[in-house]
Amino acid sequence: MDLPEEILAMRAGAGDPAALVGEFRRTAVLVPVADGGLMSGHFGGVRWLYAFTDEAALARFALARGAAATEEWEYRAVLGARLLDAVVPALEGPAGVAVDVADPESSMLFPPVRGIVPDAVAVDGVVDARAYAHTGAGAGVAL
Repeated sequence: MDLPEEILAMRAGAGDPAALVGEFRRTAVLVPVADGGLMSGHFGGVRWLYAFTDEAALARFALARGAAATEEWEYRAVLGARLLDAVVPALEGPAGVAVDVADPESSMLFPPVRGIVPDAVAVDGVVDARAYAHTGAGAGVAL
């Protein structure tokens, strides 16, 4: 199954968590860029990087945030594995990935826990504060 199908299966209660994470890691997702960094939001003490399975999902997010229908948004195509293994550890504090957040029926969160992000930055493991790179407010990680 592709990533959207894995997400739908998980949301329906018939998914396999390992298959979902594996498919996310193998999939190139679209990550919007704003102010020189990757766009993110904060909720529940976690920084969530926004990622989208296709341009239509990104467009729905842009419209939900008040963008004009003709407004273009800059984005990068990034493998899920790169987000989890390189970008998340480079951010200050706990961070995860929020996929297709404008779509209530097909959104999915990949939280900062062991088995998803590196153990050194997982909130359910022994967190090594030195593992977090202090990059400031933007996700200024080179892709």
